[in-house]
This record gives sequence, structure tokens and C-alpha cells, in this order.
Amino acid sequence: MALPSLAEIREAQAVLYRFMPPTPQYSWPLVNQRLGCETWIKHENHTPVGAFKIRGALLYMKWLCDTQPGFKGVAAATRGNHGQGVATAARLNGVKCVIVVPRGNSTEKNRAMAAQGAELVEHGDDFQESLEYAQSLATDRGYTMMASFHEKLMLGTATYAIELFEGAPALDRVYVPIGLGSSICGVSAVRNAIGSKTEIVGAVSSASPSYSRSFEQREIVQAPSSTALADGLACRTPNWDAMEIIWQNVSRIVEVSDDEIAAAMRAIFQDTHNIAEGAAASSLAAAMHDREMNSGKRVGLILTGGNVDTQLFARVLAGETWQ
Repeated sequence: MALPSLAEIREAQAVLYRFMPPTPQYSWPLVNQRLGCETWIKHENHTPVGAFKIRGALLYMKWLCDTQPGFKGVAAATRGNHGQGVATAARLNGVKCVIVVPRGNSTEKNRAMAAQGAELVEHGDDFQESLEYAQSLATDRGYTMMASFHEKLMLGTATYAIELFEGAPALDRVYVPIGLGSSICGVSAVRNAIGSKTEIVGAVSSASPSYSRSFEQREIVQAPSSTALADGLACRTPNWDAMEIIWQNVSRIVEVSDDEIAAAMRAIFQDTHNIAEGAAASSLAAAMHDREMNSGKRVGLILTGGNVDTQLFARVLAGETWQ
């Protein structure tokens, strides 16, 4: 899969800004003190659905409407943010939408998807089982499957990446959470398109290490996913197209524990008064892991979303341990 060009990214920005403004990137003094370096946080928690996924979903839906007129509806599998983006894009375009989530999924993310008009189905014990069921529903109903990794989703993430690269001073290093891979691939596309030398580092949960193991072994490696805090990082089977881009463009992947993610969630709230869900906080957790390496550097952190359930966040703020 080819990375989008700068012209394609600019065109995508023009489409998205009809629906939403750019999100900010801020350098917070307390975060800088905590990390011992100049840090710029990209606030994708400020989108209309509280996460970056809305960008790719809007572009994906426009592409479907342009290229497949008259399609019956869409289906998707999600742990929450992809589903919110798909449901929102479907509502805005008058398209029927069914979303499949695993059992025990975030109740507040489920409510948000249903509020956008999506039909919500609970099936499976993890994302992979939900994905397989969503694919079968799409086939049975004649719906179009909106994949969780797709070139239009990657193009959507590239629009936030170019905002960061153009809105912040030149970055030495940027930390990007990896769920299925669209974010880190979009960041890679922009880095390459503008000729930047920024190092790209992935962040994954040590309780969901399929991407880090695949990165190390240079082949697709399945791994159990048991993270209790970072559902957006929960992936048992990496996407091949994403891995090929990651192998070519990412320097390394840092594994962080749920306790390290919880500490990063608390730090973001204390230092910026923003809320980061577990997956989003993994970028700060990885940078905290690399604190000595980052001394004197300028680093970027992708805060991919703030959609964390109230009760779960209260437990995090109370200092509960997760190992």
C-alpha cells in the first residue's frame, strides 16, 4: 500500500475542514518538566467525537459515496473510536450503519455510537472475533465493510500529522500509539512527504504485543491481548499492509505496561487538565520510558483520544494498580 502524497493530504484537509477545524498542538510546561525536554502534544481528544478516528471515517465515507453510489449500508468492528467515527460519518451521509463490539466493551463508547444512530451488536471476546462477525454481517446484509485499516483511514491520520509538523517547531522524535496502525502510517506519510528527519517511535501495550513482536521478527506474529486499560491498543493479529509501512518507516516500538499507561493518564490530567484514554496516554508513557534518551530533544506526542469511561478513569486517578 502506497503512502499518500502531499497533494493528496492537502486535498483531504480541504474535505475535512468542512466538518471540523484543525486540532491544536500545545507545549505544556509541566509536561516539559516531567520529561526533561520540549514536548508538543497533538490534541486529537479535541475532535467532534473526542478522537482522531473521525478524520479517516469522513474521508472513507465520502470515497464510498463517490465510487459506490447506492450501496445499502456499512458495517464495522471496533473497540469504540473507529465505530464513533463510522457512525458519525454514516449519519451525516444518511447511510445505514451496524457496528460490532466485543462483549464487555466500554459502556460510554457504546452509548456514543448508538447516539449517532448506529445499530450496535455485541459479539466476541476480543476485537478479532468482533471483526470476523462484522464481516459476516456485511456479507449477509449486502453492506460494505468499513475496514479498521484502509488507505482512507491512513489519509485521515495524515491530516492531523501535517497539522502537528507544520504547527510545532521541528521535532526530533514523535511517539505514536499503535492500535491497528493507521496513525503511525499517517505520521510516516507526512514525515516523508515534507522531507522531515523526525524519528518515528511506536507505542504499544506490553499486554498486547503483537505489533512489537512482529516488528522485531519481521513477520506477522499473533499474540494474546489482555490489556485492561488500553482497549484502543488491543490487537491480536497485526494488519499486513500496516506492518509493511511500519517496517520501512518506524525506528522502534516501545512496550509500556498498564501501570505505566495509568501513570501517564494521571500525568496528562495533572499537567494539562486534559483527559487521555489509555491508548492515547501510551505515547507519553513511552516518552517517560525514554526520558534520558530525550534529554535536550524536542519530541511530539500523539494524544489520540479522550474517550475513557468515567468509572475507569476514577480508578486511574485514585492510583489503582493494573498488573
